[in-house]
Amino acid sequence: MAGIVDYIKESFGELKNNVTWPSWSEAQSLTILVAVFSIIFSLAIWGIDTVFSKVITAYFQWIK
Repeated sequence: MAGIVDYIKESFGELKNNVTWPSWSEAQSLTILVAVFSIIFSLAIWGIDTVFSKVITAYFQWIK
């Protein structure tokens, strides 16, 4: 159990002393970038899914 406590203490020390955190404005701009990319990516997947769905539906109607 002591090993887990030491690990958590060392992890917090690492985050506090050795990690370079972005500035507030940089964090905001990167958050917006990730949100925009996520929306674009989800719309692209939705479009591909819609096209494949219509193609498969048309194929199975053609087979009948």
